[in-house]
Amino acid sequence: MESAAQINEKYKNTPDAELQAFVEEYTSDGRKAVVSIVARAQKRMAALETERARMFQMFSFERQYADYAYICGIDEVGRGPLAGPVVAGAVILPKDCSLLYLNDSKQLSEKKREELYDRIMEEAVAVGLGFNAPERIDEINILQATYEAMREAISKLSPQPDLLLNDAVSIPKVTIKQVPIIKGDAKSASIAAASIVAKVTRDRMMVKYDEIYPEYGFAANKGYGAQAHIDALKKYGPTPIHRRSFIKNFV
Repeated sequence: MESAAQINEKYKNTPDAELQAFVEEYTSDGRKAVVSIVARAQKRMAALETERARMFQMFSFERQYADYAYICGIDEVGRGPLAGPVVAGAVILPKDCSLLYLNDSKQLSEKKREELYDRIMEEAVAVGLGFNAPERIDEINILQATYEAMREAISKLSPQPDLLLNDAVSIPKVTIKQVPIIKGDAKSASIAAASIVAKVTRDRMMVKYDEIYPEYGFAANKGYGAQAHIDALKKYGPTPIHRRSFIKNFV
């Protein structure tokens, strides 16, 4: 007979799709430790059902526009920081996408974002990224710089989308049909995927910048106006990646 420790290890290695079979195999085992393991498996199954129901809602816009062949979610990260680029993500998910846990990237832990980034990059029909540097942000303002980054992200998609689901905005100079959705990164799976790709990409860039400019804490604050970042600005002055139009009150 398997020990409870062996069953517990088996449970830990059981994929989500095989949980029902695991429960059925051990539900009649009356040992207290095994009963506890089965209860944990059942709780995990219930949580998965809740998540699947949430994701069904997250695909409501994609179902609403199902007649379009390639639906693309668009989102940006980095409109508010004092330093670093603005990054736009554009993601076309497959029609039969079964990804779970997609959400506004700000609502996810760093570990979960990294996990989902890898899954999105593996499963997406296409992913495009667009960037705009601090100098350009200063030149044309953050909103226009964001639009440019979004247009760049769209241009990198192959195949090209025939519908855009945007987080709140309508992007100028784009001929593809657009559907702006307020708080779209929490309502549309495609926009959430774009949000995650953009944020992971930008966060990784800021970690690299931290190696070049270690005084400012970019790995931790990602260029946002944390007090330690502002204190460093006042002490050391701006770096080449600071947005001059954003830091007038600090230098």
